[in-house]
Amino acid sequence: MPLVRTADLMTAGGAVTAFNVITVEHAEAIAAGAEAAGAPAILQISENAVKFHGNRLTPIAAATAAVARASTARLALHLDHVESTDLLHAAHTHDFSSVMFDASKLPYADNVKSTAAAARWAHDRGLWLEAELGRIGGKAGDAHTPGIRTDPTEAAAYAAETGIDALAVAVGSTHAMTTRTATLDHTLITELRTAVPVPLVLHGSSGVPDHELRRAVASGMTKINVGTALNTAFTGAIRAFLEAHPSTVDPRGYLADARKAMATTVANFLRAVSCPTSTY
Repeated sequence: MPLVRTADLMTAGGAVTAFNVITVEHAEAIAAGAEAAGAPAILQISENAVKFHGNRLTPIAAATAAVARASTARLALHLDHVESTDLLHAAHTHDFSSVMFDASKLPYADNVKSTAAAARWAHDRGLWLEAELGRIGGKAGDAHTPGIRTDPTEAAAYAAETGIDALAVAVGSTHAMTTRTATLDHTLITELRTAVPVPLVLHGSSGVPDHELRRAVASGMTKINVGTALNTAFTGAIRAFLEAHPSTVDPRGYLADARKAMATTVANFLRAVSCPTSTY
């Protein structure tokens, strides 16, 4: 199936889940999980993943796009957590329809200036731009540190000043969690949804339990980012295979198990996010 555009998925109504790609097996698992769940998904490649591949975007982007096109699911390609302007400028030549430009480490004024320039560049090339305001836990500080969460008034001004298409907000989730124990600030999500005119994005969703994800969607989240949960499934399956087959040397056995485990994780997240939210 041809790649779909992130913007089309984000404006179709409901929430869409985005999954991080590190290896070809990740991409294959996301496609398989989306097919199993009968749901669309976004495959996203982060700047850190590009660094892992020797700072070469082309091979992993081309492989991911090829996997997506071979799938029967509706899949979009997104470049995630980009801090490098050079990498941002490579997006439109590698099948990406959206980029998350991350200037969240900068002081507010510098964040606005850099993000506004990135948005203008992206829009001139038909790309949809996501940005971040506030500090998601797990990178630099705790998710519950006073003042770290996104302020609705500031977020509304930020969206207007930068011209972004979506905003990742800090509401209590934490990057790189391996247990699903995070509790979100749903009152804040509702306030942000009311104040901010663009879709809201939840980063660090691997650590958020299903019922919290459903409630977050009901409160106003549109894009749900999942990364670490796939790596947990991947590594756990490989560890189990090697413990059961300590003399194996052929990677296809344990990579097949890892891919299957990730596909199951993808399908489970997609089903959780798309479940009815009428109880909230």
